[in-house]
Amino acid sequence: MRRYPFLSVSGLCLAFVCFTGCEDPSKPTAPAENHAADAHDHDHPSEGPHHGQLIELGNEEFHAELVHDDSTNQVTIYLLDSAAKNSVASEEQELVMNVVVDGTPQQFKLAAAPEASDPAGKSSRFQATDEAFCKALDNKGAKARLNVTLGGKPLVGSFEPAAHEHEDHHH
Repeated sequence: MRRYPFLSVSGLCLAFVCFTGCEDPSKPTAPAENHAADAHDHDHPSEGPHHGQLIELGNEEFHAELVHDDSTNQVTIYLLDSAAKNSVASEEQELVMNVVVDGTPQQFKLAAAPEASDPAGKSSRFQATDEAFCKALDNKGAKARLNVTLGGKPLVGSFEPAAHEHEDHHH
């Protein structure tokens, strides 16, 4: 019976040390939680730098960003790095996107439209002006697949273009 009071005193001492001596006021209170939240935001951003829908390419090795403007019928794909922040250029002269609307497959091509910062002969931006393409992307339940070659590696990104609320972005 003498063990119980000893354990109680030991337990109280341990609790006192942990509650009063374990916290360092110069450090954030929950660094692990903050770091996890930052990592999650970094790994899975909700939209790209051009305010478009992100499409994972490969095993998140790269991303594509889909931006389309119904007022001009312009569809733009930007190729981005794994963090979906920086441009990545491809040697391809056009990208192909397959869109299935109500069971009917349609294929659209986007021509290379290099940005000033892209290396010669490569493009990180691809564009098409096509009303049918915009309408297909706006169709609820549409499923799309983008084929891209980056660094000599063919990549595919499958996504649902109407899965996110669509807004026209006028820039």
